[in-house]
Amino acid sequence: MADNNASHVSPTDSLEARLDAAVELDGADTVARRAAALLAGGYEGEDFLRVVGGAHAEGILGGAPAPYWPELWGARALLYIWNDAATPIVIANLANQSWRVREMCAKVCAAHGLGTPKELARLTTDEQSRVRQAAARALVTIGDASSIGTLEVMLRDHDKEARRTAQQSLTALHTRLNEA
Repeated sequence: MADNNASHVSPTDSLEARLDAAVELDGADTVARRAAALLAGGYEGEDFLRVVGGAHAEGILGGAPAPYWPELWGARALLYIWNDAATPIVIANLANQSWRVREMCAKVCAAHGLGTPKELARLTTDEQSRVRQAAARALVTIGDASSIGTLEVMLRDHDKEARRTAQQSLTALHTRLNEA
């Protein structure tokens, strides 16, 4: 977001408002490309970091460590502003070292129907429950008959919320497959 646009959007405004302003200024394809570049580990400048990170970006811009936040913010922006060119970057980051990035990429897959059942099934055994849950939800959108077995295995997950999400996802997947 250029400085001349910052007058009507604040870092404390919602992510949607900040992204809308960036799209108004630069266009949806450019914003999606820049978000994908952040997810891929690139640098898109301080103004764009403020767009996707909001007030939290100031800490990083002030010198705080940024182990995964820009990547996470790039992925989260892709939930709202999408371009198909980001697909391979999102899929590649299902294996990101940060569980927060893996979780967000699974959410992006669910939102945009990305990936394969096999790619998302791998995440159902992730060490982090939130990643497993995001993968189960994504399988509702992109899963096939083989995903039923994957979700059934999750019904025995050691985490109660993961089991609950697996059951809800299994029910929704059955409904989707039966309507097809």
